[in-house]
Amino acid sequence: MNVDVVIVSYSSADTIRACVEPLADADGIAVHVVDNASPDDALERIADLPVDVIRAGRNGGFSFGCNRGAAMGNAEYVLFLNPDAVMAPADVAALVAVLDGDPRLGVVGPRLVGADGELLPSQRRDPRLRSTLAQALFLHRLRPRAAWADEQIRDPEHYDAPGEPGWLSGACLLMRRSAFEQIGGFDEGFFLYCEDTDICVRLRASGWGVRYEPGAVARHQEGSSAPRAALAAIHARSRVRYAGLHYARPAAVLERGVVALWAATHALAALPRRRSAARGYAAALRAVLVPGGAGAAGPP
Repeated sequence: MNVDVVIVSYSSADTIRACVEPLADADGIAVHVVDNASPDDALERIADLPVDVIRAGRNGGFSFGCNRGAAMGNAEYVLFLNPDAVMAPADVAALVAVLDGDPRLGVVGPRLVGADGELLPSQRRDPRLRSTLAQALFLHRLRPRAAWADEQIRDPEHYDAPGEPGWLSGACLLMRRSAFEQIGGFDEGFFLYCEDTDICVRLRASGWGVRYEPGAVARHQEGSSAPRAALAAIHARSRVRYAGLHYARPAAVLERGVVALWAATHALAALPRRRSAARGYAAALRAVLVPGGAGAAGPP
């Protein structure tokens, strides 16, 4: 193998060692950990392991960290791995074999499973106004397998064989370095969320394929870094920014309104029992409605 592994750490002390240790001594793999000015002692947990550590000096977001880590190596392939995910060298090798075997592919992702081995849907459809509206009105819960209602591909049978979805979860992605560099890497305008959507869409637009490979597995402690509602404002900003980049202008304007509706309905739904979540969604609503609120990259 000829792989640079990039792990961006922020408040990852509880998971970082389990992520890094299986790959640190593997043949053909170099591990680069980018610390985004984390307030915890994550780097101390891996101080004895043979990895490269990059102290970014600031929290520039996930895309920022990924690009810094990728620039530290020159391997043919770059594996971007979340600090709360675990992957064995044999599974990395299975992903490498996919890219080795098909030069038209720019990125491949594994089967993702949770802590108890349950399937985590990692294949996605391209975002559409209708899917954002369905989520705002909770229709995706009534019709979870309907293509128009949800961007996640939830049918288990879609995970038994290789596929070519619109995009893949960014928890674990192996990219061909030449493809990654051709499109300029991750868009650092996305602080968090939608950066995986955006890079897969740009790869496809440049002629590269996106592949899901069930023969490789990564275990992901999904959401261990922060509750989703606490990051709702960042998510809303990213959705609006993505629409501005990839939708026609009328659709992008409508998307802003539908994202605002999503924030409002989720704030109301959370209000009776989960006041902290309601405050998170209220912050998302402000981020979308306040002039310039959706343009900021960083946290609210």
